[in-house]
Amino acid sequence: MSWTLKVRDKFSAAHFLREYKGKCEKLHGHTFQVEVAVAVRELDRAGLGYDFTEIKRDLAAALPDHALLNDVFPFNPSAENLARHLYGALKAKYPVESVTVWESEDASATYAEDD
Repeated sequence: MSWTLKVRDKFSAAHFLREYKGKCEKLHGHTFQVEVAVAVRELDRAGLGYDFTEIKRDLAAALPDHALLNDVFPFNPSAENLARHLYGALKAKYPVESVTVWESEDASATYAEDD
């Protein structure tokens, strides 16, 4: 038996993509949406795997809201790299299955570790 818990949050930020040829090499912004999937194998006495409120709090703490992402991170802040970074930040506390970062309603990147 297993469950997958999912939480979402949003943040607004600007970035530009280094070593990219196209319009995204220029400074621009997004309202990013982030979805975290957490694996659960057992429920506690209340019937919960993890408290959604706690996962949401930890996710919100990891999001760089209203920032220039190039100044915040030592890596090129693509959706792919942001998903990998957030996965690592949350994996320290939860059994994270995947993290998806949406730059728009129709463009996202999902990071998961290979088994």
